[in-house]
Amino acid sequence: MSVTHLNCLNGAWVPSAGGETYEQRNPADLAQVTARFQKSTLADTRAAVAAAKQAFPAWARLSVYERAEHLNRALQLMKERVEAIAAVITAENGKTLKEARGEVVSAIKEMEFQINEGVRLGGEMLPTAQAGVLAYQIRRPIGPVAVIAPWNFPFNVPARKITPALMAGNTCVLKPAQLTSGAGVEFVRLYVDAGLPPGVLNLVTGSGKLIGDELVTHPDIHAITFTGSTEVGMAIHEKAAPGLKRTQLEMGGKNPLVVLADADLEAAAASAALAAFACAGQWCISTSRAIVHRSVLAPFLELLKGHVAKIVVGAGTEAATTMGPVCGEAQLKGVLKGIEKAKAEGAKLLCGGQQLMDGGKGAGCFVAPTVFTDVTPEMSIAQEEIFGPVLAVMAFDDFEEAITIANGVRYGLGASIYTRDLARAMEFVNRIEAGLAHVNMHTAYKEPQFSFGGVKLSGHGIPEAGKTGIEFFTEHKTIFIQPVA
Repeated sequence: MSVTHLNCLNGAWVPSAGGETYEQRNPADLAQVTARFQKSTLADTRAAVAAAKQAFPAWARLSVYERAEHLNRALQLMKERVEAIAAVITAENGKTLKEARGEVVSAIKEMEFQINEGVRLGGEMLPTAQAGVLAYQIRRPIGPVAVIAPWNFPFNVPARKITPALMAGNTCVLKPAQLTSGAGVEFVRLYVDAGLPPGVLNLVTGSGKLIGDELVTHPDIHAITFTGSTEVGMAIHEKAAPGLKRTQLEMGGKNPLVVLADADLEAAAASAALAAFACAGQWCISTSRAIVHRSVLAPFLELLKGHVAKIVVGAGTEAATTMGPVCGEAQLKGVLKGIEKAKAEGAKLLCGGQQLMDGGKGAGCFVAPTVFTDVTPEMSIAQEEIFGPVLAVMAFDDFEEAITIANGVRYGLGASIYTRDLARAMEFVNRIEAGLAHVNMHTAYKEPQFSFGGVKLSGHGIPEAGKTGIEFFTEHKTIFIQPVA
């Protein structure tokens, strides 16, 4: 019998006001219900916002060191519960236990950095034109904020967003993705168990449309940080605009890996396979386009095919598995639709291209790691985000063409180039339209001390993570003091 999880409102675990729940199924075996969650109503959402509003003044008045003590207690619990949290992520999302553990470890690193960044958050004193006047500027919290988390990194992303929000003195309402609500529950439980004051962090599960719209438009929510699709992100921004709410939107990607003729082809092929198929290709920063110089295309494809052949697809709980299922039936249908569209447009299958049914996989959402060749820039597979284990390989004849192809999409999140030519590498990182650029590294590499955000339709607002992570959750105040004799 699966467990039924509750919402967290004002520090208490409570059922939805409507009394309804929804179930989550394991993408490796859709017959398995992993847990049930509260189908939250507008009343639940408004109660969460009210709790955050009530808790805000006292939390904001605490010193940054007192806030850090609360978060460090939650961080310690996170370190103690890595295995338990990873098991929840794998059951809900499908990624391997190794990948799930990696996600929790990444969340730990994100938290550690943002806690310390919050402690270091200071003001600035500047000279003024008035004799005897003391002038300085500081940052202050903005109030209750909404955190709308994705299903692909359901634990790491809340850590990256909520830690700086709380350290800056804000209170939060977390709305996790329906597919991975359990990861959100586990995240909030850390804080409740660590003794976080009631109302500082609240959780509501359920419909993204119902809860999300209410959070975005509620007058007591002052900012929204969102990770998900470009279409949903743009809708959030539009709905937030009348209230002049700030938005932080991390959205889609169509990330290129460019391989020049002088590249280390083995390293490039290994990198392409890793970033295209890790987590079943469900990173916003996965490599989805390999753009290869025509003179080395054939050997690159042979090396790539060899790496793909070594991928073992199966349930994330199995030790031999290196790629799990995609996250749910809707995602499965979307990936298969994208594959069929690529075939219809003339792309050539190098490998994969089908749902896997052998060995009991038919009960889950397994897709073979798929590589298309003979892809041209105008094809949908070269333009649209499929968000699954599908890689499009494209050829180019000169560097200018490579740049044109790489930049010729509406997205701009991550990009990579493989070359031994430093001058070309520098030109690439300067000209590529992406928030993250890599040289001789895969497109998905990042570290918590650096900002994470895209350009064009991949991102909007102040980037998350790094030093800008806490900046989004603060507003500036300038102070002039004239002493009276």
